[in-house]
Amino acid sequence: MLFNSLDFLIFFPIVIGIYYLIPQKIRMYWLLAASYYFYMCWNAKYVLLLLFSTTVTYVSGLLIEKCAGGAREEKRQRQKKLCVAASFFLNLSVPFVFKYLDFGIESLNVILNRLHIALHAPEFDLLLPVGISFYTFQALGYTMDVYRGEIGAEKNFFRYALFVSFFPQLVAGPIERSQNLLRQLDKPSKLTFASLRDGCLLMLWGYFLKVVLADRIAVFVDTVYGDFETYTGVYLIVATLLFAVQIYCDFSGYSVIAMGAAEILGIRLMENFEAPYLAASVAEFWRRWHISLSGWFRDYLYIPLGGNRRGRLRKYGNLLITFGVSGLWHGADWSYVIWGLLNGAYQIIGDVLMPVKKKAAAFLEIKADSLSHRCLRSAVTFFLVDLAWVFFRADTAVSALRIIKRMVTAKNHWVWFDGSLYQCGLNQKNFTLMLWGILLLFAADICKYKKIKIREIVAKQDNWAQLLTMAAAVFIILLFGMWGAGYDAANFIYFQF
Repeated sequence: MLFNSLDFLIFFPIVIGIYYLIPQKIRMYWLLAASYYFYMCWNAKYVLLLLFSTTVTYVSGLLIEKCAGGAREEKRQRQKKLCVAASFFLNLSVPFVFKYLDFGIESLNVILNRLHIALHAPEFDLLLPVGISFYTFQALGYTMDVYRGEIGAEKNFFRYALFVSFFPQLVAGPIERSQNLLRQLDKPSKLTFASLRDGCLLMLWGYFLKVVLADRIAVFVDTVYGDFETYTGVYLIVATLLFAVQIYCDFSGYSVIAMGAAEILGIRLMENFEAPYLAASVAEFWRRWHISLSGWFRDYLYIPLGGNRRGRLRKYGNLLITFGVSGLWHGADWSYVIWGLLNGAYQIIGDVLMPVKKKAAAFLEIKADSLSHRCLRSAVTFFLVDLAWVFFRADTAVSALRIIKRMVTAKNHWVWFDGSLYQCGLNQKNFTLMLWGILLLFAADICKYKKIKIREIVAKQDNWAQLLTMAAAVFIILLFGMWGAGYDAANFIYFQF
């Protein structure tokens, strides 16, 4: 069930209405039932995988806590580590089979062919369960939190099952921490006008990002990338620039809708994006982009590997491992691995060149905190991040390299001025509307970067002004949204992960 579908616009008000009508002690069970129904709308059979991950991590949490007492310290630690290892092995075996098995077999076949060995392992071509990478990581994060003693093992299975399956953030995050979400599920906030208003405003902004901007940009990007042998040079440059905006609007749009839906239910989810394209370095970009995943990899992979505590070379190795795994998390293809490694390499190069940059800035008398210097650094960061996005968007790593080559070598600069850009799926009116939408997004991100909360500004207005603002937002979304042929809802990009 997509957030931008008619089904969800019927489902969500029903869930909310019943949730606040029934007694508080059974609301958790209603939300759990609604969450499982929400997930079963994609593929009812795969709900068993969700239940499997839930059961394994729930039991592992109880076992880890049980191992904390009654035995010698050394034995206790060994038992706890065994429980964690078993939880990780069982949980990761599911995405391995459904997401990475064919990738591994295909890679093996390529290697064997290069070695002239005539052995072709069969491929299974299994349908990828939606959201499996998200809820698996959320459940494993709980296991690690119990192991570290940051939270006690949850005794109520149904509450824990709701933590793993909470429908607003089930299939595309944010990947919530047990300390935040489990506590709120135990005692959710009461519905107030303020929470209802803020939730609605968040959802409306998310819908604007998705159906007005992301889905409109997708028409242009899909047209050009779908035939990059024809659309070369400037077409590919514009499509690559726009894809950076598309994936941001698409993914942050989902996260914001999830935050808004949860807010109406009395639950506050974490912020997943903080104006990432205003970052002045790639390292800062990753502190602002998909914050829940970046934090997960930092706390449960990078730091356990040693982080930056064991020398510079070890730090750089840990960075490459973390970002390589992050790339593989996003997709079972070498192009995603290259994308991840590129982002890791950017940070290593930036760290190595830091002394040189500081000396150059001092020699040229450049003020590090000046607006011009900040804008230049943000522009360079965006260029590097956007170049890496080519590997994320292209079908294969080879295609990505060909696209980059065709961007550089093709000389069709007249395309900027002759109106050819209006022949790539978007006419002039839609193209212009897209540019105005991007400008609005940029203004909103500047406000977020400056810690200016637009929702608080709206909240200070009279009730009629608040309602008028929301009504205007609904009108704009309905009027300018890209609803597809026959009002078909477009998938969110991160559903494939």
